[in-house]
Amino acid sequence: MFLDGVDIRRYDLGWLRSRLAIVPQDTFLFSTTLEENIALGVAAAEPGAVERAARIARLDDDVQGFPDGYRTVVGERGITLSGGQRQRTAIARAVLRDAPVVLLDDCLSSVDTQTEEGILHALRAETRHRTAILVSHRVSAVRDADLIVVLEDGTIVERGTHDALLELDGRYADLHRRQQLEDELEAS
Repeated sequence: MFLDGVDIRRYDLGWLRSRLAIVPQDTFLFSTTLEENIALGVAAAEPGAVERAARIARLDDDVQGFPDGYRTVVGERGITLSGGQRQRTAIARAVLRDAPVVLLDDCLSSVDTQTEEGILHALRAETRHRTAILVSHRVSAVRDADLIVVLEDGTIVERGTHDALLELDGRYADLHRRQQLEDELEAS
């Protein structure tokens, strides 16, 4: 694997880690304020930066309903937040870090499709000059990616753009059809 054309094994591990923003599916939050959880790992956030990151993560509307806004204590592991709110807090954290490589590991699994679309739209603009790797089981989350890699049992079985993979009519196309059917059934 390469970063800026250099084999990542040649980089100092600490330096390499500082260049990554990782959003796991299961987010860990601390028993502190929402603001401090979003700013975790950032030495000094500029005024308004936490709110901007929360807007990109579509968390800002929820924060308006919290008793103390961004100063609300979220409890150990974010117990006072829903799963989607915890995931969106972690996305805001990654946005605020402004790292050149962003890894989003199925971190939209607890949000509805409309919220997912809003987050992805904002993230596309935010990461256009960065490397973004998005892991998802939802076709809707990856359809605009430059390259989609379909894995099965840890092996690459297909790769290409959304349109190319649909034309291939393989596993990705089958997953796309099944998810469209599920969406139609859910809507009715």
